[in-house]
Amino acid sequence: MFLNFLSTAATGGGMSGILFLVIIVVVFYFFLIRPENKRKKQLTQMRDNLTIGDEIVTIGGIMGKVVQVTEDTITFETGEDRVRLQVTKWAISTNVREEKAKAAQQAAARNAKAKKKAKTSGEENSIDEGSPKGE
Repeated sequence: MFLNFLSTAATGGGMSGILFLVIIVVVFYFFLIRPENKRKKQLTQMRDNLTIGDEIVTIGGIMGKVVQVTEDTITFETGEDRVRLQVTKWAISTNVREEKAKAAQQAAARNAKAKKKAKTSGEENSIDEGSPKGE
């Protein structure tokens, strides 16, 4: 197959083949590699910004409240019986408190956008108070 590619490149048809391969690499980069690197960076940043009192979920699904943070480990309490577990930072999946704050901000932004849209479209001002519905 490689020899076939070289023979077509020698005859002049290889430029389109090389261009096709370059396009495939660029598409893979923008749709697979770049978003994955961005997600890893956000996850690392979230793990580095954990503080005492944050509610977390581990990759194993254990939920708890952070009581101690060191360079490499997190100690957290689970449930009312105050069992303490110590895990490495890479084992933390999500910060529940941070996720709730982001969801609340997104909901507030959607509500503000919906109110702005309603005001600009005139839906709130279209009620005639003086005339009955049938007239």
